[in-house]
Amino acid sequence: MDKIVLGGGCFWCLDASYRLLNGAIEVVSGYAGGEIENPTYEQVSCGDTGHAEVVEITFDPKKITLEDILDIFWTIHDPTTLNRQGNDLGTQYRSAIYYTSSQQKDTALKSLANAQKLWSDPITTEVKPLKTFYPAEDYHQNYFANNPDQAYCQVVINPKLAKLREKFSQKLK
Repeated sequence: MDKIVLGGGCFWCLDASYRLLNGAIEVVSGYAGGEIENPTYEQVSCGDTGHAEVVEITFDPKKITLEDILDIFWTIHDPTTLNRQGNDLGTQYRSAIYYTSSQQKDTALKSLANAQKLWSDPITTEVKPLKTFYPAEDYHQNYFANNPDQAYCQVVINPKLAKLREKFSQKLK
């Protein structure tokens, strides 16, 4: 098994998307990239902790490659908007790849360079080593499945999932 931590706006969107992948063993919403130990949602949502909302994806590289996970990453969020995804604004919504090995770093940087060819604006995604991942509170885990009728799920997450299903159907469960 392998793990990668990704940030691309609200973690509920990434969580819902990566749970659909064949080869994704576990997806955990959480926080990374900041300086405060054991941050809470209330602290992170103020934008003062330095943390981003992220997901930690545990995956089976025999079933899904890191390259595929990153291809999906570039598709389900806009990596060219600094500290923003849609109406979600602040450093906690930044685009980020937190790697756990030099091999992951190399793969991430190569993937970013390839993705840049698809975007007219510069990609602002930070690529940094993972220092610490903190799981988010229980009510954030698998949020979409537990709250499918919530307005944010209908208006923001559902269109991302439709795009994912359209472009990557062969990679989904």
